[in-house]
Amino acid sequence: MNILVWHVHGSWTTSFVHGKHRYLVPVTPDRGPYGLGRARTYPWPDSAVEVTPQQLRREEVDVVLLQRPEEFDLACDWLGRRVGRDVPAIYVEHNTPKGDVPNTRHPMADRDDLLLTHVTHFNELFYDNGGTRTAVVEHGVVPPAVGWTGELDRLAVVINEPVRRWRVTGTDLLAPFAEIAPLDVFGMRVAGLADHLGLPADRLTSHDDVPQHRMHAELARRRAYLHLCRWTSLGLSLIEAMTMGMPVVALATTEAVEAVPPAAGALSTRVDVLVEAARRFVAEPAEARRAGEQARAAARGRYGLDRFLADWDRLLEEEVCASR
Repeated sequence: MNILVWHVHGSWTTSFVHGKHRYLVPVTPDRGPYGLGRARTYPWPDSAVEVTPQQLRREEVDVVLLQRPEEFDLACDWLGRRVGRDVPAIYVEHNTPKGDVPNTRHPMADRDDLLLTHVTHFNELFYDNGGTRTAVVEHGVVPPAVGWTGELDRLAVVINEPVRRWRVTGTDLLAPFAEIAPLDVFGMRVAGLADHLGLPADRLTSHDDVPQHRMHAELARRRAYLHLCRWTSLGLSLIEAMTMGMPVVALATTEAVEAVPPAAGALSTRVDVLVEAARRFVAEPAEARRAGEQARAAARGRYGLDRFLADWDRLLEEEVCASR
């Protein structure tokens, strides 16, 4: 199939474009949010091709994959076709609901011209989807090229925009963990985080916008992975860390309670319990290794790339065939 898909979430799109199809990725001269083109810090196959809005008019598009409400009208304009009528449409929701939870209505609620697909069962449950048809395709990740060693008695965290998102990403919870071991925080716009938390520079090091392969290599050397998000969808960095064999210390919120088995580390809504678990992993590398092995087995069993792509193939074929 020829699939029109915007580059919105780098890790998720990296997994998606590893399928057997041809992926048309919009690109504009400014490479802005609606024309970012191919990823430059993630490994994408040649089957993901950049197309301009003008070129899209001449492309045979089999299905449109939407990820933001405004993409619907944009796709209609760029294709010169009625999305959802002349060409089937699937809307992928990556995020947890905001606002009046659990009464938040999804922006695509009560529509009959698309399939609303969530990336977690938690999100499907908590959104008010109205009468729109829904499905869930759980995450899948391209296996990182490195495995956990845990040679450094430091703790790793991956957060994008930790200052702006603060309580959402659990940024305010980092300080007690920094008393146990130095923290390495990777992600976008993480520079200066130690100052915002009032921590000495030697207790928290920021690694801003590191390419994925380099980030994986650095994560794998840290003793354990912290996932302190209060209200985010299931982060792919968490799954990647587990796939590498990292033990996990995680808040028991949203989909994390399904993704992280107890044997893979520690899962709790009590910060003191998580702090003690992190302390134990730092002090006892052998225990960290045992938990990491459980994390690897769980992640590879549930979030493997082959399963993810097979689920998407079934969904795409059903939607395209139904429209013919």
